[in-house]
Amino acid sequence: MTATISRILKDAIRTIPDYPKPGVEFRDITTLLGDAWAFRRAIDELVQPWAGAKIDKVAGIEARGFILGGALAHQLSSGFVPVRKKGKLPHDTVRIAYSLEYGLDEMEIHKDAVKPGEKVIVVDDLIATGGTAEAAVKLLREIGADVLAAVFVIDLPVLKGADKIRALGVPVHTLVSFDGH
Repeated sequence: MTATISRILKDAIRTIPDYPKPGVEFRDITTLLGDAWAFRRAIDELVQPWAGAKIDKVAGIEARGFILGGALAHQLSSGFVPVRKKGKLPHDTVRIAYSLEYGLDEMEIHKDAVKPGEKVIVVDDLIATGGTAEAAVKLLREIGADVLAAVFVIDLPVLKGADKIRALGVPVHTLVSFDGH
């Protein structure tokens, strides 16, 4: 990705100071999603490393990961798997507790969402501390997925979340990074 494209994507992301708490600069991708060119380019850049590869499923983390994941799955001719907050899926699930930047939560996935050995890419809008993505990778592996990569529009490198995912043996691909929280 060129520096120009990276700058355009970064400029398409709105920063909201002191949300959800003082000192945090929230990176809001809804402005990127609302810009047809930026949204298309972000999807193209997230897909590019796997163009032509056999990807069975894209697993999107609730909620913005659903938007990105649906578009990625379409581009890759793959299925889509929702990774949801506890209590949102109607069938038999596997659940895991995980740490968020701002607290604790649980997420789940349908037990039959992935067949053993299927190649899966995890997607979300942003990687911060890595707790949510780490939980998603662990859930997918528990049901037999071969997690090939985790992809994000935004990285907050100071929080070292991408390092946590790489430590699981999962490559991380991001489009832009921001300083701070």
